[in-house]
Amino acid sequence: MKTIHSFRAEKVRSGYDNKTIIQGIELEIPSNKISVIIGANGCGKSTLLKTLAKLIKPSSGEITLDGKAISKIPPKQLARILGILPQSPIVPEGITVADLIGRGRFPHQSFLSGWSKEDYEAVAEAMEIMNITEFANHDIDELSGGQRQRVWIAMALAQQTDILFLDEPTTFLDITYQVEILDLLTDLNRKYGTTIVMVLHDINLSARYADYIFALQKGKLVAEGEPSDIITSTLIKDIFGLDCTVINDPISATPLVVPKGRYHVKA
Repeated sequence: MKTIHSFRAEKVRSGYDNKTIIQGIELEIPSNKISVIIGANGCGKSTLLKTLAKLIKPSSGEITLDGKAISKIPPKQLARILGILPQSPIVPEGITVADLIGRGRFPHQSFLSGWSKEDYEAVAEAMEIMNITEFANHDIDELSGGQRQRVWIAMALAQQTDILFLDEPTTFLDITYQVEILDLLTDLNRKYGTTIVMVLHDINLSARYADYIFALQKGKLVAEGEPSDIITSTLIKDIFGLDCTVINDPISATPLVVPKGRYHVKA
């Protein structure tokens, strides 16, 4: 079981180019759980995740890890606790799967030290978890989109952090790969207790895989809690502008959002 951490945002405001996107958000990430950030396009989901991960500096407010402001935690020290997989990372040209995953070990290495036994074991374990050991010596360019996404996640896993942030890890993948990636991340959480925070677009996959959901609207946190407690037709209408019915998912017994649209509605 991973260490239990306290990760909090207090009255955080942030954005880009002097434009405030995140509007005074206060939240606490549930430790050892899977949390998903949902909301309409442009509501600030990715901005919030990047701010929490110290990729964007807040204009006001504070983010703390175990009671200490992350702004005061050295980057390499923070990277031993918190890993992040951003949207559409750039693939270095001509790099193999094993070499890319190995870059996740940087926070654990000193300037003068070479690779340790722990480094090799961490990379091997990450590849095994993501079911990509057979591709270790393949160039990244040879892989499919789903396989490539598993490599990026494996690189984050090789950091062996207690907390993992992922910005839309299933984007551009077909439904088979989406479910596969989310199942593998759930395995990681259940087996190792890794705290996972994701941005997802698919509301039904969010409700199925999340232990906890943060719902954003125009840069503000408008609802949070377990999916069964907060996913309602009213919330979906408010944040997505979508008329829908919420029923019980027959597979997972989690909320299932059924859009109404203008057609196919029974009289």
